[in-house]
Amino acid sequence: MSTRVLALAELGFVVLVLVGVALLSVPVALILGGVLGVVAVERESATSAAPEREGASSE
Repeated sequence: MSTRVLALAELGFVVLVLVGVALLSVPVALILGGVLGVVAVERESATSAAPEREGASSE
């Protein structure tokens, strides 16, 4: 499976979880969504920066 398909599947699961939590408590769902958003951005920035680090260490 391609990375794009896996990312879309992960996004779908996260949205379903947030909707489920929002049915119980909207503020908790907003906080959880914010935390998951930060984690996603940090993970993406770490994977995009990984090739740069490999190139710098081989010099």
